[in-house]
Amino acid sequence: MTFGSHFAPDNPDEQPRVLLVDDDEVNLLLTSIALRERGFAVTEAGSGEQALQMIADYLPDVVVLDAVMPGLDGFATCQELRQLPGFETIPVLMLTGLDDEASITRAYEVGATDFFVKSTQWSLLAGRLRYLLRAARTRAELERSKFKLARAQELARMGSFDWRRGVGDLVFSLEGLRVFGLGPYDRLGLRRIIRMMPPEDQKGFRRILREVLNHGTVLCNDIQVNLMDGRQRILHIEAEPEFNELANIIGYTGIVQDVTDRRIAEDKIKHLANFDTLTGLPNRRQIFWRAERAIEHAKRQNHCVALLQIGLDRFKIINENLGHHAGDELLIEVSRRLRNCVRHSDQIIEGGMEMLGQRTHRTLEAVGRLGADEFVVLLPEVGTDAEAMATGQRLLDALREPMMAAGQECFITASVGVAVFPGHGLNVPDLLRHADVAMDLAKTQGRNAVQMYDPQLASKGRVRLDLDTALHKALERQELVLYYQPKIDVRTSRMVGAEALMRWRRNGQLVPPGDFIPLAEATGLINNMSLWAIGEAARQARAWQNEFGFDSSIAVNLPSRLFEQPDLVERVESILAREGVTPRAIELEITETGLMKDLQGVVPSLHRLNQLGTQISIDDFGTGYSSLAYLTTLPISELKIDRSFVHDLGDTPQSSAVVSAIIALARALGLRVIAEGVEQESQMKVLYDLGCHICQGFLFARPMPAHELSQWVRDSQTVNPLPRITDDEPPHDGLSPPSSH
Repeated sequence: MTFGSHFAPDNPDEQPRVLLVDDDEVNLLLTSIALRERGFAVTEAGSGEQALQMIADYLPDVVVLDAVMPGLDGFATCQELRQLPGFETIPVLMLTGLDDEASITRAYEVGATDFFVKSTQWSLLAGRLRYLLRAARTRAELERSKFKLARAQELARMGSFDWRRGVGDLVFSLEGLRVFGLGPYDRLGLRRIIRMMPPEDQKGFRRILREVLNHGTVLCNDIQVNLMDGRQRILHIEAEPEFNELANIIGYTGIVQDVTDRRIAEDKIKHLANFDTLTGLPNRRQIFWRAERAIEHAKRQNHCVALLQIGLDRFKIINENLGHHAGDELLIEVSRRLRNCVRHSDQIIEGGMEMLGQRTHRTLEAVGRLGADEFVVLLPEVGTDAEAMATGQRLLDALREPMMAAGQECFITASVGVAVFPGHGLNVPDLLRHADVAMDLAKTQGRNAVQMYDPQLASKGRVRLDLDTALHKALERQELVLYYQPKIDVRTSRMVGAEALMRWRRNGQLVPPGDFIPLAEATGLINNMSLWAIGEAARQARAWQNEFGFDSSIAVNLPSRLFEQPDLVERVESILAREGVTPRAIELEITETGLMKDLQGVVPSLHRLNQLGTQISIDDFGTGYSSLAYLTTLPISELKIDRSFVHDLGDTPQSSAVVSAIIALARALGLRVIAEGVEQESQMKVLYDLGCHICQGFLFARPMPAHELSQWVRDSQTVNPLPRITDDEPPHDGLSPPSSH
């Protein structure tokens, strides 16, 4: 039970409870009436013994005691009252006789709060009681505030201290002593605090204290101390000076707080923000910070800085086959080997530069992790580009040794790109970007190599990025167009079909297909572009049919990845229905290489397309190392001889042998055969002699827009007749062998 909760009413409008104790019945009655008239709730007791029995149940706000009573007098009653738990501070007003100085003195000795000389001046008595109640309420609030402050300091592991100039040593609060692991009766001075600190920190702290005292400034510092029980703690000390009216320092008042847990948490957060959790290497942010400072040193000391970006080759294969846990084991081993290849491995974080000695830029050297399988090495001082290249080669050599992952021996290689300040960039973002460009070049040139950045690589990369951005909007802006190259029956010089070839008209000029088709395949845009091409070719087939009776098919190239779409057949069928053409108006070409890349995934869709009525052609046949067994089950109608074989026809017997074998294979399987890339009449004649009657190439026509092809058809029959076979041999059907000459 506390005083504040029972004897100081929070609402001043409530009637204060008074326990009035007097053995004189008349005085008791008169005083009770007077106090009740003045707003008090009075309970009467005729003796000290009765008062002590009543007080626990009544819980008064103030006690009025007559000093002289038979039995237990007022002094003894007050003394016993003070010994009851919770009644140590209840206001007690002692009633004494006139000029009874001995009683007044004794009243204070036994714990009375105040005294009042007996009289009939009831208003004075009521005023004195109200004053005692206000003082008690104020004291209760003060006690509550002190308790809350002490509790808050205890929770915050904080305490206060005070120092007066010329008076003595530091004076700590009870909470302040607890921070140092001491009890209420222990003494703690400045010398003892300094002795708790590590020897290497003591001199510096003394210097700080002298500076603070000499200049009258605020002390704000963290110190490390070893407590009596052996624990190491980090304490935060703050103190502000106090001045007299002459502006002279008279002392300091401050606080001390145990911030060990906070500092540990801050260090963990800072470590997580600056270092990779898996490998423990500096992350991108930390490498940026180190590289920026290395460049600052390099500018002052006139030397070079190198950044090496390392990308592991085919790391995805290990992850997919052995699992991500094995991949993590491999990354940890790679980081260890890379770190062993550099001189320094100090984990310097922001703010630590001031603590380092001379030549601090050398300690910035580090291996960092940029991403899943990419690392970076910072060399803060290199003499030449060759030195950086040599370090890159040393990194590759370190990775060539076998590694263990998931209990299995693995071999891994890497591609390294090198960029050097100031020749390859004046800031960290430029150096990292250029090192990445060089690393990509190393990968495209065969991997497991070190490549120095070449400024020409950047221009190519920017062009590629520009193309990539523009290509995403090419369909939306209707910049894609189809060019058509006729297929010619050399026996009649007539067009028996055409191939649709995609072109990109950007800013009024055609972008070469070799520039944007691979980019479209890499980004996945090729799927939507190919479906658009089918629709455009179908529309054009219907237009030509109306214009000059075109009744053949237009071939459209399909990428193998388009067959990954489960609704491919439905989408093709929907396009043909929308354009109002029969399925045989479109021929779908897939390269032999694309076919063999995912044969099991492609074949079901090919069968469904064939059932729809669409013809299937294998393009670039002879370059993809097909299994002939699969050709017997594929629903194909045509083989196209690759232009690489046609180019050397008539010049090398090997080319003629390959073409002859393809034609014989097509004849055996009952397939049409067409040769592409025919540019000379000699090639046409050899193909005809070998049994191929349908040709496509510059000898007959280059790819052209649809409106030009309409005019070309008319001109080829009248103005500019096409090359043709003019011998007297009967025409071949392309499936039977030619007659001998």
